[in-house]
Amino acid sequence: MKTLLFANTAWYLYNFRLPLAEALRSQGYSVILISPRDEYADKLIEAGFQWIEFSFSRKGQNPFQELGTITRLTSLYRQLKPDFVHHFTIKCVLYGSMAARFTGIKRVINSITGLGYLFIGNTPGQRLLRPLILLFYRIGLKSTQVIFQNKDDLQQFLEHGLVTSEQVRIIRGSGVDLEKFHPTPEPAGQLQVLLPARMLWDKGVGEFVQAARMLRAEGRDARFLLVGDTDENNPAAVPIQTLQEWQAEGIIEWPGWQGDMPAVMSRASIICLPSYREGLPKTLIEAAACARPLVAFDAPGSREVVIPGETGWLARFKDVVDLADCLRRLLRDKDERTRLGFNARKLVEREFSTGRIVRETLSVYSKLQGDETTQ
Repeated sequence: MKTLLFANTAWYLYNFRLPLAEALRSQGYSVILISPRDEYADKLIEAGFQWIEFSFSRKGQNPFQELGTITRLTSLYRQLKPDFVHHFTIKCVLYGSMAARFTGIKRVINSITGLGYLFIGNTPGQRLLRPLILLFYRIGLKSTQVIFQNKDDLQQFLEHGLVTSEQVRIIRGSGVDLEKFHPTPEPAGQLQVLLPARMLWDKGVGEFVQAARMLRAEGRDARFLLVGDTDENNPAAVPIQTLQEWQAEGIIEWPGWQGDMPAVMSRASIICLPSYREGLPKTLIEAAACARPLVAFDAPGSREVVIPGETGWLARFKDVVDLADCLRRLLRDKDERTRLGFNARKLVEREFSTGRIVRETLSVYSKLQGDETTQ
């Protein structure tokens, strides 16, 4: 059995779906990974997988260019003749589903890893494109298996008539390695509040900086860190100049991308991700696995992990004052940080381990194979 895993970056495949690819391979599947090229492509090859470069614009909106992308992808699918295709991220789901339909591939799995910036924002351009995206979803998702990471996204798709209840399943995220991300005691010294994410406005970077400015103005002795790379190809990217200006002002520190995230999280006291919307925020799950208390906006995805008073605190959506209040509460109470962090680790052990998520995903493959056999 040949299966294709298609995502918009090799970085995503390596960091989020490598355990799934390895599990499929161990069960006898021939696994081919497809994405545009980035520095993680070689890592996928080093892991022993066939990787195929497929270039496309993640933020492109030219209809002729996008049609060309679908045509090229259809040609690739026709050439590879896979038994299964599994799509991740918005354009890969949309275009991959169309290519599968055009080439007669029947075993199609679509993982909705988030609704994308078109669903979060409310600019004229986003409002104009949204109905078209909904139409593409309605056409592309028909007769496919669709995996959602949270119940909010699932409900929105059901309300828009994009999917039926018979074709959907909730699998909460891509899992976390419980040995790699393990509990450590909170370090002594100055407290650190960490936002680990790509530097995007819709990750709540701006609100985090405003909250940090408020807390520093009142004399809170804490460091506020933005840990993550820029993403210049994303329309929601925070300009590098803005990040540098914040750092020069002394509000935050921006060390950029860091390779050893377990070590970075072990030095933090609080993990904050005030994202506007997530599928299932892996950084919050990793932080919870490290037994760190969590702060986020009360938003889809985040509320699956941040349980108020149990694993952390949820601030009102886009409310900077409330975000600062949640952080302040944790900054002044070490016992509460310890209690919430302990509970967060237990939650991850119960519900978010890599092994559990991979097993649930493999069951979707088994269902498709069984359905095909009985037809």
